[in-house]
Amino acid sequence: MSAEPTTGRAVRLPRDERRRQLLAAAQEVFVGQGYHGAAMDDIADAAMVSKPVLYQHFPGKRDLYLALLDSHLAELTQLLIGALRSTDDNDLRVHATMRVYFQFIAQDSQAHRLVFESDISNEPDVSSRLEAFNAHFAGAIAEVIADDTQLPLVEATLLGRGLAGMAQISARYWLETDGVLDIDAAAELIYRLAWRGISRFPKEI
Repeated sequence: MSAEPTTGRAVRLPRDERRRQLLAAAQEVFVGQGYHGAAMDDIADAAMVSKPVLYQHFPGKRDLYLALLDSHLAELTQLLIGALRSTDDNDLRVHATMRVYFQFIAQDSQAHRLVFESDISNEPDVSSRLEAFNAHFAGAIAEVIADDTQLPLVEATLLGRGLAGMAQISARYWLETDGVLDIDAAAELIYRLAWRGISRFPKEI
């Protein structure tokens, strides 16, 4: 399918706008067909451009996927770190962080599926990005925990990993329920579980 439907002449878009268009089309195809099932032809068709136009911006399918992955991980990192820094009250920090995670997947479930449910998540250039994201997020949580509880950093980091995993896994399950459980109720449940656990540490040292 060609992108330039009526006159036969290419509809010229600014480079950034074209790139966004191609990434949106690629995301739709990757989520619908999986990375291995997707082809550059499918992505060009979804974007309504010719393959040469697609290749002008992205040399191959993997470049498209990694660009999407980097973009979504950067967005989620910014949201989560913003939530952690939004207050000095640790109770409110936990609540804001869990809420942000649920909001991210509610607003763009395709992005979440592309990042965390990809059929190439075990490949090195993908898994290294996911590990860097998880380490950054858990490390930011660990700094807060260590400062508040005086636990050694390695112990605080383990707790940070646990809280980050709780947010990710519970949010992914909530997405599968297709709205049976309200997002506010779901985020509140996980926040209460996390806070009731983590808030006890200063008292137990």
